[in-house]
Amino acid sequence: MASVNKVILMGNCGRDPEVRYLPSGQAVANVSIATSTRRKNRETGDMVEDTQWHRITFYDRLAEIAGEYVKKGRPIYVEGRLKYGKYTDQAGIEKNTVDIIATELQLLGGRDGSSSSEDSGGGYSPQNAPSKQAPKTAAPSAAQAPKTNFDDMDDDIPF
Repeated sequence: MASVNKVILMGNCGRDPEVRYLPSGQAVANVSIATSTRRKNRETGDMVEDTQWHRITFYDRLAEIAGEYVKKGRPIYVEGRLKYGKYTDQAGIEKNTVDIIATELQLLGGRDGSSSSEDSGGGYSPQNAPSKQAPKTAAPSAAQAPKTNFDDMDDDIPF
């Protein structure tokens, strides 16, 4: 049975990305994104805004792009997958974490970060990101869906 682990977020950056490089030379960038929902309070009738913060991690060329173009307050669109973890804080208390490992990034708004419709920003993913290095080939993962050839199907649909 196939499974899906996919997250789509659109929100504002809470801080500038922190870009670092692993000993292997792999770039890693971390940023937080705020998403908000609004609802009406049943008792008072006032509009209540609920803001959730999400920790996003970018890798490789996507991390370099995020470090260069993503800024605090700028609206962005991110696709990725959830990753759960645990750590023990300094007081010895075990804490749970939820991170989003980004696979795609879209810069929203104008060049200055405003939400102008004149500039839709740029869409980046590991597949279409410009690279300074030769593309790396990766072995296909077992989680990928098998490819089907729809040309072999008959066109005789009864409805």
